[in-house]
Amino acid sequence: MIMKLFSSLALLALLTLLLPRPARADDPLIPMEDFFRNPEQSGFQLSPNGEYISFMKPWERRMNIFIQKIGAEEAVRVTSATERDIPAYFWSGNERIVYLQDRGGDENYRLYTVSTDGAESRELTPFENTRVTIIDSLEEQDDFILIGMNRRDQRLFDVYRLNLETGELTPLEENPGDIAGWMTDHDGKLRVAVRSDGVNTSLLYRDKEDEPFRNILTTDFRESVSPLFFTFDNTKLYVASNLERDKSAIFVFNPRTVEHEELLFEHPDVDVSSLFRSRKRKVITGTGFTTDRFRYHFFDEERAALQKELEERLPGDEVVVASMSRDETKVLVYAGSDRTRGTYFFFDRETKDFRKLAELAPWLPKERMAPMTPVSYVSRDGLTIHGYLTLPPGKEPKNLPVLIHPHGGPWVRDGWGFDPQVQFLTSRGLAVLQMNFRGSTGYGRAFWEAGFKEWGRSMQDDVTDGVLWLVEQGIADPKRVGIYGASYGGYAVLAGLAFTPDLYACGVDYVGVSNIFTLLETIPPYWELGRQMLYEKIGHPEKDKELLKAASPVFHADRITAPLFVAQGANDPRVKKAESDQIVEALRSRGIEVEYMVKENEGHGFRNEENRFDFYRAMERFLATHLGSLSEQR
Repeated sequence: MIMKLFSSLALLALLTLLLPRPARADDPLIPMEDFFRNPEQSGFQLSPNGEYISFMKPWERRMNIFIQKIGAEEAVRVTSATERDIPAYFWSGNERIVYLQDRGGDENYRLYTVSTDGAESRELTPFENTRVTIIDSLEEQDDFILIGMNRRDQRLFDVYRLNLETGELTPLEENPGDIAGWMTDHDGKLRVAVRSDGVNTSLLYRDKEDEPFRNILTTDFRESVSPLFFTFDNTKLYVASNLERDKSAIFVFNPRTVEHEELLFEHPDVDVSSLFRSRKRKVITGTGFTTDRFRYHFFDEERAALQKELEERLPGDEVVVASMSRDETKVLVYAGSDRTRGTYFFFDRETKDFRKLAELAPWLPKERMAPMTPVSYVSRDGLTIHGYLTLPPGKEPKNLPVLIHPHGGPWVRDGWGFDPQVQFLTSRGLAVLQMNFRGSTGYGRAFWEAGFKEWGRSMQDDVTDGVLWLVEQGIADPKRVGIYGASYGGYAVLAGLAFTPDLYACGVDYVGVSNIFTLLETIPPYWELGRQMLYEKIGHPEKDKELLKAASPVFHADRITAPLFVAQGANDPRVKKAESDQIVEALRSRGIEVEYMVKENEGHGFRNEENRFDFYRAMERFLATHLGSLSEQR
């Protein structure tokens, strides 16, 4: 096991030792806004020459891009977004920034470019109902990038070479109707494609860009050979593969012989899918994997020495090399933990200049944040479920009000680190349990597949068993347990209230699914290639009609008695507003208390700061009413 199952006494003793300093009666309550306000600065990146840094910073309450020379006091704002935060950007050469932005949360991202002095700004993909993806930023070709666009057919992404200087779009590869992904070699040539019919996945390969792709390997979607990048001579592939094995591992894969030639790294308990490289020295430097928290394994002495030096400078923190200059002498470093949003540093490997750039949330005192403790429990059918328990500061782990917080996805996993939602909730006197129920990724194929067609069934049982485990440990007050989640986590909230109505005192559903039939009917067009796979993982609306009806909370709303708070973005392309409308209408028609918040300028989750404030302010009032809070207990 990754985490040893604690006995009741051992767990209570450990949690007591990990408590931050006790809260005092005269401690002011940390304002809700401090947890959810935009960071002071974030999203740091280093220019290719290592002379400048870029970062996101609030302007007009929106996260915009700023450029600053290393060592200078002033920064230049180069974007002027006022409607929505800029979600993603990158450097293209030393004189240009490229960024993406959607409208109202519709996730139809358009691409923009701006000079690093802010003087020249252009929209490069001004197309309606079109989503842009970045296929290759072409680090060695400053004026070009490769993008995918579903302009011709909203279900499919064609490949274009985009001239960032002139704006010229050159079609490079038209999607024949079944390509789910593309990959280039180190020269920026399009050499790999992934074909999918929703159930079977094929790896396509070609030796040269002017040759046709050929199918070299087809597997059921449960098995995958996922290309990470080419070997440095552009002849073979590094892949993360679970072919004929349970846990994904890193291999060298020969596309000509269609064989795994060398196993680079595997872990007995978890999947491994990360691989790090030095572009300058053309060596593989290491890999990373997540057990209770993220861990490194280095192959390269130089990279291992750099990590050691940084961790000695920043003891106790989780230290990440965020980026390097092209010559790899300048390093952008992030250091964080479960109790701090983190800090960025600049490090010159030649001069040993080491300087702090910015703390992301200096207004949150680390000593008042709560440690996130890895835990595990055994489900009713014998599976070990791993998760994280965070206790309210200064409180004994006994008879506490608890909020169960299942993750979205559902095919992802929770990990260790700073979570503003969790810290906010614990600051209000609630213990928070997050669990990686079956179906979560990272624990191997068998654990992932154990969740197939188990929405509302054994996946939900794993959540329920977490509640029962907390009660057995004496940590949870069984009369004060609530549940909160977003997306699939929102579904788990509704399922918990409907299928175990006596377990929860209340629930908060954030952009969650209430009707699996309508969810499957309204998936975004660019998910169409994965429809058959969704049927395999969730259920077919005709063949599994009874299964899906039994698992859809809207059809069992008559069993829900606990108060519910629902929040929804009107423009959500993944979980449509109708999902929330249905459950709210079904409950209100029976006189069940439902608070409903809809934001007209949001999508799948609230990005704008004022909307986040509205949501968490309402959530705080709701939970205080139904579970009690630290502020009330003082």
